[in-house]
Amino acid sequence: MVLDLTASAADITRAICDIPSVSGTERALADEIEQTMRAYPHLEVSRHGNTVVARTNLALPQRVVIAGHIDTVPINDNVPTRTVQIDGVDHLWGRGTVDMKAGVAVQLKLAAELTSSEADITWMWYDNEEVDEARNGLFLLAKDRPDLFAADFAILGEPSDGRVEGGCNGTLRAIVRTRGVRAHSARSWVGENAIHGAAPILARLAEYRAREITVEGLGYREGLNAVSIRGGVAGNVIPDLCEVEVNYRFAPSKSVADAEAHVRAAFDGFEVEITDAAAGARPGLDAPIAQRFLAAVGGQAHAKYGWTDVARFSAMGVPAVNYGPGDPHLAHHDEERVPLAQIDAVERGLRAWLTGA
Repeated sequence: MVLDLTASAADITRAICDIPSVSGTERALADEIEQTMRAYPHLEVSRHGNTVVARTNLALPQRVVIAGHIDTVPINDNVPTRTVQIDGVDHLWGRGTVDMKAGVAVQLKLAAELTSSEADITWMWYDNEEVDEARNGLFLLAKDRPDLFAADFAILGEPSDGRVEGGCNGTLRAIVRTRGVRAHSARSWVGENAIHGAAPILARLAEYRAREITVEGLGYREGLNAVSIRGGVAGNVIPDLCEVEVNYRFAPSKSVADAEAHVRAAFDGFEVEITDAAAGARPGLDAPIAQRFLAAVGGQAHAKYGWTDVARFSAMGVPAVNYGPGDPHLAHHDEERVPLAQIDAVERGLRAWLTGA
């Protein structure tokens, strides 16, 4: 089938949610999007793996990028979608409705309909956002075609409850290790228990108080938490190794180097290995084009606590925000659902900004 983009954004959401696209299996949905977009002569369409890009070329003085990922986490008896009423409000229920096919549906509809706009628009629909970076379609596109990212402003349609969320926190993962000496548990005094040695690590984490750091007027709440602990050899062996995995979420005013120094200082005296880190993104809302966006959607900006792909745009010098329908608390939830009215509201907001209405 080819998607009917004359339908409502809610109906388009239902249609694309009912095309399964768990990370790594996006081809069928990417095919539908590509074929549908090629029917619109005002768009220049290109395909990059399972990422589809559609661009207007109106020679306007400014360009914006509007992007959304087309993959979802695994389905768990929550497809096909259906309409449900909760507290008198109609919702579309099912996998992907929040994260983030409602946002993609709004983008597809606007891409088809807006033959003229205040700025040229680059639409990006990409795969493999929910998995490791090496497979992320936006990451791969940025490596192969950085020219497509040239823009004055970018919007990522991540679920934000219909609010504007500027920038994002950075994230760092580290392994904090303790080492001991193996021994038979019947003669524990001969060895040194590495798990017992991890008690001060856990105490420091329990005592840690998260800070809220204001960046360009938005308050970003930090966090330092244990996310896993590994240790043990057998039921009768004193363990010689214990590893506590720690995740640090840090404000976008910090660099990755700053974050690493903070974690190493927090666990001074212990062996620390940094295993993964990604910088955050500053809000980027001071530019006139961003201010016009805020005014058009009638929104007050809020900080984005989680890491999102807006950081990729920020790293390339393009200020970016998150703006899409759906409560982020319901992303990946088996009861994933989005209010129909919120899909319509986000569509109206983006349309007003892009057309200057």
